Amino acid sequence: MTARTYAITAGVAVILLLGGTFIASQAGLFGRGDDTFAECRQGAVAGDIGGPFTLVDSQGKTVTDRDVITEPTLLYFGYTFCPDVCPFDTARNAEAVDLLAERGISVTPVFVSIDPERDTPEVVGDFASNLHEKMIGLTGAPEQIKAASQAYRTYYKKQEGGDPEYYLVDHSTFTYLVLPEAGFVDYFRREVTPQEMADRVSCFTEAAKS
Repeated sequence: MTARTYAITAGVAVILLLGGTFIASQAGLFGRGDDTFAECRQGAVAGDIGGPFTLVDSQGKTVTDRDVITEPTLLYFGYTFCPDVCPFDTARNAEAVDLLAERGISVTPVFVSIDPERDTPEVVGDFASNLHEKMIGLTGAPEQIKAASQAYRTYYKKQEGGDPEYYLVDHSTFTYLVLPEAGFVDYFRREVTPQEMADRVSCFTEAAKS
């Protein structure tokens, strides 16, 4: 499965699932006077994105969004067997976290598996810790993962056929910026660089203080 195929799948999924309401154009649904973070966005955010979730951490402990999102958080939905997209995206997120740390801004990267069949707590824990010491790996029962995915309007679908042990999973590839007090505030596409991500996250964290 190539990065191009994933990108196409993600784009189609967003259009189908969100009906075009995920991102408003620069005309926006929110006036700049009503949006604390307007200056930080590339476009206005529309729709009800984010919300409570209950998942399982690398120690097998049940956790909620309140346990996980205790500071600015970069939230990504993927799976550990992903051949190219997930490792690239999560490594990019980890690099952005380091750039932000150099600026004195603490951010937590979070990886949520959408493959509960293979991604046990231990597996997601190893995957996350290998990418960054602060990264939190989460998995859960299929219904828990589905609920979390629906909260963030993500898409995933297991590919049918082939070897049952080595299947791939189509999925959307956005990274979500979530603040403890404000909730979901923005998203990042795959092409955003670590530097660009760090710059935008810095803007949001500064705006949140005002």
